[in-house]
Amino acid sequence: MSTASKTNNTLSLKINIIANYASQLYVTAVGILILPLYIKYMGAEAYGLVGFFTMLQACFFLLDIGLTPTIGRETARYHGGAMSALAYRQMFRALSIIFVIIAVIGGGGLWLLSEVVATSWLNVTELPMGEVVLAVQIMGISVALRWMGGLYRGVITGSERLVWLSGFNVFIATLRFIAVFASMGLYGFSPFVFFIHQLVVALVEILCLFMVSRRLLPSRTSLSQAIGWSFSPVRPLLKFALTIAFTSSVWVLVTQTDKFVLSGILPLAEYGYFTLAVLVASSIIIISSPISSAIMPRMARLHAEGKHEELIQIYRSSTQLISVVVGSTAITLATCAEQLLFAWTGDTQLAEKAAPILQLYAIGNGFLAITAFPYYLQYAKGNLRYHLIGNIVMVGVLIPVIMYFAYYFGGVGAGYVWLGMNCSYLLIWTAYVHHKLEPRLHFPWLVNDIAVIVLPAVAIVIFIFIFELRLVSYGRIEAIAYCISTGVLFFVGSALVSQKVRNMLSFWIKNIRVKIQSGNTRA
Repeated sequence: MSTASKTNNTLSLKINIIANYASQLYVTAVGILILPLYIKYMGAEAYGLVGFFTMLQACFFLLDIGLTPTIGRETARYHGGAMSALAYRQMFRALSIIFVIIAVIGGGGLWLLSEVVATSWLNVTELPMGEVVLAVQIMGISVALRWMGGLYRGVITGSERLVWLSGFNVFIATLRFIAVFASMGLYGFSPFVFFIHQLVVALVEILCLFMVSRRLLPSRTSLSQAIGWSFSPVRPLLKFALTIAFTSSVWVLVTQTDKFVLSGILPLAEYGYFTLAVLVASSIIIISSPISSAIMPRMARLHAEGKHEELIQIYRSSTQLISVVVGSTAITLATCAEQLLFAWTGDTQLAEKAAPILQLYAIGNGFLAITAFPYYLQYAKGNLRYHLIGNIVMVGVLIPVIMYFAYYFGGVGAGYVWLGMNCSYLLIWTAYVHHKLEPRLHFPWLVNDIAVIVLPAVAIVIFIFIFELRLVSYGRIEAIAYCISTGVLFFVGSALVSQKVRNMLSFWIKNIRVKIQSGNTRA
């Protein structure tokens, strides 16, 4: 590959990551910052329904059977020259049929079970039961439509049209989180109005994704023969898809079992507070997803093209970026949990109750974001055997533990299990996977790309606690200032020890100097 081509590929990857981060930061910020308004205008119990809706969307991905990541990977392989246009269109049509069938089965199942869920599972005390049943029915349609959009998102992501997708995500998030207040202002702050609005947004979302993805598919006129109607093109992908299906199912079970169990134990209002704390902690996963969305199709293409060194370079550089961003964010949330929740909601009691849950889930999610990297490597190589084995262990051991601790110790018990699970996975299983796939990679990856980068932030936390520099008595403005200053301190400390970040800063400074000198020369 020529130097110019390498430069263009690197630049496009950086642009994709920046665009993803910009949109994810917006989506995360607007989704989280708006939550106190939901509780204020709808009530805590109605917000509990919103938290249940979020959990249902995640659980619906149990029906995915590995199809969404499969279409993304095959799209990247098509653009990398590893698949013909005809084979790609045949595969896409077969997957489209499967997606429609599963959407109907999943959405229909939720609709039929709506009364059972509302009356026998949810602990409703104030809301009218008929309104809760109707809300659950609308949830069934909405989550089916949103999941169906995964097919078209896979095409767009695999085509690396992430700048457009990032802007579209901002648009949809604005409709979902902000425009809903206009609807409720006109028709009432009730769960029915809220979920009808979400249904309309889901329809707009899937329609736009469908139209854009169709333009990215190879035209029918370029094909050597008719596409046809057959599931044969999917058969060679079944092993890969079913492996992802199992691991995705385990992922959903691991991440949602605690929420599912607690939704049937806690009163709906208290469940709303629990989901609020967990949602704040989930921002760590959300801010890490732009990098994974950008590097997974690129790594799959590089592997298809036989460019192993470039693949490993992207793998390690991306790990450093994740360590800086996610590491500093997780430590900030854990250190400033109570101050952050109070500054956000203005509710002292809520902050005190939710802070321990936020701390545990924040650190656990930090570990989780790092442990995802061996999966990206296996995904690029098209062999998820070790990921499959690791997830079987999760199903056999960790899920029952989460259920036990969530049932007897509530959200805090589930948080301790979540933290211990992800820490153990990082220290044990990722080492084994790297040993099998890239024998000389794990130690420099763990030490240079993770531990060294996170160490400054950990040292600052120890310093804060030793010298008792934590904010004890404060108002909302002081709490906000404390959280921001602490987060910036953690981020800068981590960024300065990252070779990748230092190189980026050096590159930007050099470009600025060149532009200044060029401007002075022209003057």
